[in-house]
Amino acid sequence: MSNLTNRDTSVDIKIRESLQANCQSCFGLCCTALNIVASSDFAINKPAGTPCPNLKDDYSCHIHSKLRDTGFKGCTVFDCLGAGQQVSQVTFQGQDWRQSREHADKMFRVFPIMEQLYEMIAYVAEALSYQVDNTLYEQLRAQLEQLQQATELDADTLLALDIVAIRMPVNALLLKTSEQIRQHSRKENTSRKLNQRGADWMGKNLKGKDLRATDLRGGYLIAANLQGANLQEVDFIGADLRDANLRGADLSTSMFLTQMQINAAQGDRSTKLPFYIKRPAHWQ
Repeated sequence: MSNLTNRDTSVDIKIRESLQANCQSCFGLCCTALNIVASSDFAINKPAGTPCPNLKDDYSCHIHSKLRDTGFKGCTVFDCLGAGQQVSQVTFQGQDWRQSREHADKMFRVFPIMEQLYEMIAYVAEALSYQVDNTLYEQLRAQLEQLQQATELDADTLLALDIVAIRMPVNALLLKTSEQIRQHSRKENTSRKLNQRGADWMGKNLKGKDLRATDLRGGYLIAANLQGANLQEVDFIGADLRDANLRGADLSTSMFLTQMQINAAQGDRSTKLPFYIKRPAHWQ
């Protein structure tokens, strides 16, 4: 990789680490704004804009300590990265939708838009923490600033955003980042196919496999056995890891992995995770 300079990536790392949900500063938006369809992850149907019956008056959950045991596994997987408190405390300046019904519908429609902005910020901040070339670094830096500015917009402007148009340049930059970071490992692993984008590996036994630098964007790894696999520099954007066995796997330098993907998977204390991912409580 050419045209690199030494740069302090600590700010970008801190941005990525700071993207954490603070439910105490949110008005239960994930429990109210989102549409829920009854499945193995959710015990009930719940239309968007309707509070979950388990939501308490103080926006805490009646069954928080036993969500997985009572059919609400999906609630333990979800992670808004902090979009909820941004909508609650910044966009709507602390106006509780229960006391301001005229704002409720608009707040519920803004929340999923803010979620997507925060997801893109997380990906771009992670990309900036890598040693990419100077041109790409400056493009990523400019993109991050635009996304951060978008989170400060008022509700009406947020609702008018074309999220698809915003995602396109972000995705292009993330692809370039992935190519640059995985380049070195690709040279070391010429004997196997590293482009597995959209691969259907549902239930596949990949125990102990060396999958370094594989492009698994959009891959289906539901219930795949990845126990002890080497997943360093693997690009996981959009990959479905529900019930994938990650026990003992090395994801320490996996790329664009999200907390929700890890929350949906199975792992243990020996699973190596990126610095910004928390080990799920239900892995214990």
